Amino acid sequence: MGVMIEMDGIAKKTIRLHGIAEESIVDGPGYRLAIFAQGCPRHCEGCHNPKSHDPTGGTEWELDELERLFTKSSLLEGITLTGGEPFLQAAACAELARRAHGTGLTVWAFSGYTYEELQNMAKGDREAEALMAETDVLVDGPFILSQRSLELSFCGSRNQRVIDMRKTRENDAVTLYMSSEW
Repeated sequence: MGVMIEMDGIAKKTIRLHGIAEESIVDGPGYRLAIFAQGCPRHCEGCHNPKSHDPTGGTEWELDELERLFTKSSLLEGITLTGGEPFLQAAACAELARRAHGTGLTVWAFSGYTYEELQNMAKGDREAEALMAETDVLVDGPFILSQRSLELSFCGSRNQRVIDMRKTRENDAVTLYMSSEW
């Protein structure tokens, strides 16, 4: 998955992606560059991206190439890291998030892991910790087909939460994202 490759004597960071959506309006508020990571161990029944599960599938992308995509459009409000499972490629996703923040964009991340699972993961994984720190809003939890709802904004099933990570860090307790758009 995200690896360093050598080209013309220069190391370049890459990430394995299932795909991208350049002007998504369903993966967070406003226009967003949705980046679909390749690889997911959850295999949720009813997943809308089952072809993203195989960690060897998809295509390698250079982070610089993705950065060009989100810096070329003045319409974007942010990037969304989704999948697949972005936390399987936490180092590359954290670097993309850092670059997006550097241009004034927001960062949303969708994960099949719960916030609590990610917190535990981050205790022993600096890359996961970095991605958590660079995430503005986290949509957490596995998709559960029996809890599917088309009435939810940004979630597929009722068990999932839309978490305001800045406020969660400030409050030291999970704080849900509230938007005036809802």
